[in-house]
Amino acid sequence: MKNLRILTIIGLSVIGGFASACSNGTTTTSSNTTGANKPATNTAVVANTGATNAAAPTTGEKTGEETPASVKAAFPDAQSFTKQHKDIPKDVIAEIEKEAGAKLPDTDHHSYLAFSTTGGARRQIGAATIVTVSGKEIVVVYDSKNGSPIIKEIRADGVSNDFLKQFAGKGHDDKITFGGTIKAGGVDETTAKAITSAIAVDVMTMQTLYGAAHSH
Repeated sequence: MKNLRILTIIGLSVIGGFASACSNGTTTTSSNTTGANKPATNTAVVANTGATNAAAPTTGEKTGEETPASVKAAFPDAQSFTKQHKDIPKDVIAEIEKEAGAKLPDTDHHSYLAFSTTGGARRQIGAATIVTVSGKEIVVVYDSKNGSPIIKEIRADGVSNDFLKQFAGKGHDDKITFGGTIKAGGVDETTAKAITSAIAVDVMTMQTLYGAAHSH
């Protein structure tokens, strides 16, 4: 997958073990507040949507990193965003690539957590990743099911919605393969196959870094 790289945007409402399952990777977080940049407090944040525990900003966090407009657009109600950097453990790379049927473009995974402040309480309202295929930006928005990330929606300008909507509701337990569960749906086959593979890799990576333990 020559032209494929993953810049993860995670639109979680969100993932059940988001903080605890991240302990194997290193995290650098940064937060952006819509309208004004404000550093996030160093307190644990537990999402009230679904069963997701968001990783709290840690000591040494870098603030002021700009959140992509495409991520902000996915969360119009968010007041702030936290960017996470996670190193994918070397001992699980081969498993991810086997499960997804594609190579990881990078071992440094990025995700964005969206937060809202209501009644003085800061809570996570979602997460997302950005996947780039042949120069085209694909925003993957995640939800949570039984503590594991599943796709809520895929956003991509100029890509058929009939194609994109096939990914909704899919997670690591679903075989996300072009020609199998995913059809071209108005997208040329080369592009559709590349996007499908990139999303499959992202889903498996998200499960590895943030999902609940599973037995298979």
